[in-house]
Amino acid sequence: MKLMIASDLHGSAFYAKKWLQRVEEERPDRILLLGDLLYHGPRNDLPEGYAPKEVIPLLNGLAPRLICVRGNCDAEVDQMVLDFPIMADYVLLQAEEHTVFATHGHIHSPEQLPRLQPGDVLLSGHTHVPGHQVREGILCLNPGSLSIPKEDSPHSYLVWESGELAWKNLDGIIFDRYGK
Repeated sequence: MKLMIASDLHGSAFYAKKWLQRVEEERPDRILLLGDLLYHGPRNDLPEGYAPKEVIPLLNGLAPRLICVRGNCDAEVDQMVLDFPIMADYVLLQAEEHTVFATHGHIHSPEQLPRLQPGDVLLSGHTHVPGHQVREGILCLNPGSLSIPKEDSPHSYLVWESGELAWKNLDGIIFDRYGK
């Protein structure tokens, strides 16, 4: 199974369209969105092409393949316009032999781990910085941000397939790997 993981779109129609091109090329079985879909938040500058009303139909078109969690900038009013659930603080998934705890990152994070066992995986966004680390035996993964990357990181997403993780920029170029 091919899983595409992305976070922190923050209402950018410009980056949503670029990412949708990647979705078409990657052809993932499922797409996991780690929150902050429509609103930019008070601490962030407006992303390029900020147009949440344009992002809504783009995301709704992916609804059958989406699994989403709520980010700190997501609200009930956002849920009213989206055709897929976004209000869960986390979701548990089984990916290959791993239990995966997927969340936005503002409640649970590598610094504030949920109750997991060594060998489990924590997926979180929120920091807008892609990366991976092992904390207390837990593999912590962050896809980065689609629209407002920080710390000189690229606009990015993560692909998990056959035990390999690949971080890619919005041109589809791999800039980091983990796994096999």
